[in-house]
Order: sequence, then C-alpha cells, then structure tokens
Amino acid sequence: MTSNNPQTREWQTLSNDHHLAPFSDFKQLKEKGPRIITSAKGVYLWDSEGNKILDGMAGLWCVAIGYGRDELADAASKQMRELPYYNLFFQTAHPPVLELAKAIADIAPQGMNHVFFTGSGSEGNDTMLRMVRHYWAIKGQPKKKVIISRKNGYHGSTVAGASLGGMKYMHEQGDLPIPGIVHIAQPYWFAEGGDMTPEEFGVWAANQLEEKILEVGVDNVGAFIAEPIQGAGGVIIPPDTYWPRIKEILAKYDILFVADEVICGFGRTGEWFGSDFYDLKPDMMTIAKGLTSGYIPMGGLIVRDEVVEVLNEGGDFNHGFTYSGHPVAAAVALENIRILREEKIIERVHAETAPYLQKRLRELNDHPLVGEVRGVGLLGAIELVQDKATRKRYEGKGVGMICRTFCFENGLIMRAVGDTMIIAPPLVITLAEIDELVTKARKCLDLTLSALQG
Repeated sequence: MTSNNPQTREWQTLSNDHHLAPFSDFKQLKEKGPRIITSAKGVYLWDSEGNKILDGMAGLWCVAIGYGRDELADAASKQMRELPYYNLFFQTAHPPVLELAKAIADIAPQGMNHVFFTGSGSEGNDTMLRMVRHYWAIKGQPKKKVIISRKNGYHGSTVAGASLGGMKYMHEQGDLPIPGIVHIAQPYWFAEGGDMTPEEFGVWAANQLEEKILEVGVDNVGAFIAEPIQGAGGVIIPPDTYWPRIKEILAKYDILFVADEVICGFGRTGEWFGSDFYDLKPDMMTIAKGLTSGYIPMGGLIVRDEVVEVLNEGGDFNHGFTYSGHPVAAAVALENIRILREEKIIERVHAETAPYLQKRLRELNDHPLVGEVRGVGLLGAIELVQDKATRKRYEGKGVGMICRTFCFENGLIMRAVGDTMIIAPPLVITLAEIDELVTKARKCLDLTLSALQG
C-alpha cells in the first residue's frame, strides 16, 4: 500500500517486524504492507491515510449495530469495574452470563433454552463435535461419531473447525480433515448446477445427505452440520427445494442437526436466525459474530432441551475454556441484544433495508461482467463472469481480486471469494448508504471490466 503518512509507514514496519496476520501470504504482505484502519463510526471506516471507506462486510460479518456505539463500551467498562473476570468451572457462575443465557433463550427457536459459551464460533464448533459424541455415548451408541458437513462450507479454522469446514485449501495445510468428518456437495447452483434447473439441483444436492448417511451407516453418523446460507463460501443461497428435502431426510434418520448460525444469526437474514428464515429445527446452533456485534470476542452453542435432558444423565462434560462466558463479553452481548430488540433493528432489516438492498443489487444484473446477483436479508453476492449465457469464468485472471482492489481504492469494502464479490453490511445501514454502496460497486465493476479489456 502506497503511503503519504509517516505514521502509516511506521505501523507497517511494526507489522513487517512483529505481526503474523491471519489468512495471509506473509511474504506478500511484507512487500505490500497492510492498510491501517484507525477509526470507525456507523457503517464507515477511516484508514491512516485519511480515506473514508464504506464497510460492506460489517468487519467480518459481525458489526451488526454499527461502529461507535457508546452503550457497548459503557457496558464493558461497568462490568470490568464490577467483576472483570471469573471462570465458570467448579460449579460457579456470575450474573452476566446467566442473564445472557436467558436473553438468548428468549430469542432462539422454540425449545432451545440452554447455551454453552465459548470465545468464538470456531470454539463453538469444537464444542459441538465433542458434545455430539458425548451425547451418543451417553445413549449407549458410542459408534455414532461421524459428522457430515458440506464441501466449501466454513466452520472455523481450529483443527476441528477447519476439518468440519469443506475448504480444500485449508485441508491441504495440516493434514486435514481429522478422522470422523466427511463432506457432501454444496447447494451452489450457479457454479455446479450444470444443465439442471435450480429446483432440480436443490433436490439433487439435498439427496447427497441421504446417500452419505447410507454410505457411512446410520449407526455411525452422529450429526449433520450446515450453514443456513454459506457465508465464506460465497453467500450461497440454496435453491428453494433444498432445505425442505434436507428436513425430510433428517426426519427419517436418527442423527442430530447442527445449524452453524455464526454468520446468519442475530438478524442477518431479517430474522433472528437463519433457522427461523428457513423454518429449520436444529438440535444445536453455533453462534458468535453478531452476538456482540464484534465489539468483544464471544461465541457459543445453543442446545435443544431434549439433548440437554440426555446430557444431564452423563456426568461431567469434560470440556470448557478459560474464557467461557467471560463476564465482560456477556455484559456487552446483553447490551447488544437489548439494542437490537429495543431499536427494532431486525424488524427494520426485514421490512425496509433488506428488500431495498436486494432490489438495488439486482440492478447490477445488466452489467456485462455480472452473471448472477443473489441475496437474502443483508447478504449479497455478485458473480463475475466472461460469458453470461454459459456462466463461464475468466480463467486465471483473478477477477475477484482485481475488483476487490478497485473497491479498496474507491472507498468500499467488498470481499472476493474467487470470482464472487460478496457483501454483508452492518444491519443499521440506511437506504442512502445502500445507494452509495451500489453506486460504488457499479463503478468498481466498470473499472474491473476496463482492466480486463485493456
């Protein structure tokens, strides 16, 4: 990153000399230098060069109520002064985590009244894997250990989380996945549907679950985990036929269903959870991100009452974290949920901003570079193609990264997943800010097309 600010160069030197960044090519980052973000307010960021940037990704899908909410800072400060830390081990608890568990139960799908707290979504999915296997062992079926997941799904980057996820490039590092985790096809019609209609493909993709259950053996399968909408995989909206067929299969076999709600949870779809949007009935739900609007790390696993009844008969569950249910994180999450509820932010997403965003985004379908625009709630994806009719990509051009660079240079953060541009702005984005987002996105598409043609 070219800099005119000596302070920027100083921070970049610190990065080069001391910092190892997540999901980064260390050598490339050292040569280029990171963009330094210094402040934020509402849906905007400012970097150390003074550039104002519309954050079309809400950080990493998480800053639900926007940047700069003093209420969350005040809640953290108050809790730090009162009880900055205590653990939940040894039959001990504290008021913030108990009140938060109740607040989550109040908004979770019916019959999901218990929460195991973690520090992140990755830890939540690690917890899920251990809890699923513990559950079946208590029921006298210890062979039911296999977890079925989806290719190109994302469930975190710990050893268990990355194994549960279906990202091939992650599996190539570290000899993953670990044993006991298998993957089925994703419901990604645009890239993989071939000559099938979306409806046909949705049924076909769902049927892969039944085929895998029968292949592995129902006596060996503990659970199926899936994101209601795949986020990091490219905002993959399943065809309308997918989830109804999945529900039929889940009802037929004796396995648990886990909804990874780390991205979809807390209003992203215009409902409290993606499971509400698709009328799913999960046995467990992983949560994080929007739980605290990203202001402080926290995650968890919401567990259905019938599962808890079994766990209650199993003695110690030998699992937990130093920071499970951290009191400061719990206080922030409580205040975040209060704001979401009292300001009716999710109701506004459902009724106003989500329909408007989806309408405005689909205006980009007329762009020569755009093969498909899709989205739900405040999630969106723009597929970049060479040929609209055949859905053919520009091979080897890195079109998504070209577009992402133009976005950065023109005051917009959109994320590139291959040649798919994705967005998930803060839930508090206004109609005028949506107009700004779409206008900037079109400009960056124009610049990308010119670069390809040049």
